[in-house]
Amino acid sequence: MKVVILAGGLGTRISEESFLRPKPMIEIGGKPILWHIMKIFEAQGFRDFIICLGYKGYMIKDYFINYYLYNSDVTIDLASNSLNIHRTNSENFKVTLVETGLHTLTAGRLKQVRRYLGQEDFLMTYGDGLADVDLQKLVAFHKKQKKLATVTTVQPAGRFGLVGVDQNDIVTHFQEKPLGDGGWINGGFFVMSPGIFPYLPENADAQMLEQDTLEGLARDQQLAAFKHHGFWKCMDALRDKEDLERLWNSGHPAWKLWP
Repeated sequence: MKVVILAGGLGTRISEESFLRPKPMIEIGGKPILWHIMKIFEAQGFRDFIICLGYKGYMIKDYFINYYLYNSDVTIDLASNSLNIHRTNSENFKVTLVETGLHTLTAGRLKQVRRYLGQEDFLMTYGDGLADVDLQKLVAFHKKQKKLATVTTVQPAGRFGLVGVDQNDIVTHFQEKPLGDGGWINGGFFVMSPGIFPYLPENADAQMLEQDTLEGLARDQQLAAFKHHGFWKCMDALRDKEDLERLWNSGHPAWKLWP
């Protein structure tokens, strides 16, 4: 099953980093968040990726074109311009990199990679979210539901802690960053059937997948929700990057499903 990753956005809400590089190339623990996302999939048996490029997409191309060389021990003979590779620590990724436009919105990016997907179901996610989603269970759930698409839903922690105060101004309880108000949100990590493509409009480049296509699928009762109760974190702002960096440096990041 192929995996589509939307990696072309401008990343304006984390502009402290994204003015230098595309958001999916912002590093966590010395590796781009895009690499971490791909490792989540590879660890669970999915290694065939289609990456939708846009803003500074050439940097993502350069990263993968040179990945094998950068992760190998080499001897370079400058006199003969020869290269001998001794040992490599490369990944088991197959990567298709597709230029989908600088200002194209998410529906358009997905539509532009249709020709690479064939007639099979496929996985899709964003280039800025990490989770310990059980992808095999997600796929099995999608097949059982027999809908055109399945979205992983999550209940993110609140930004701020809650403090309970009684009428005498005494704290009755303190809860650091509780779950939100009980509502479920789009956590990425989709499974989709080719049957979703008729839901993409002709002018898909100017349309948001989340507002147009998914709303249409929901109206037709063709969108299932896979509830994920484990770890999930979107790198939406600089503080999120710092949180993920701390988790990685702890030695036990929840999304690290590989050895």
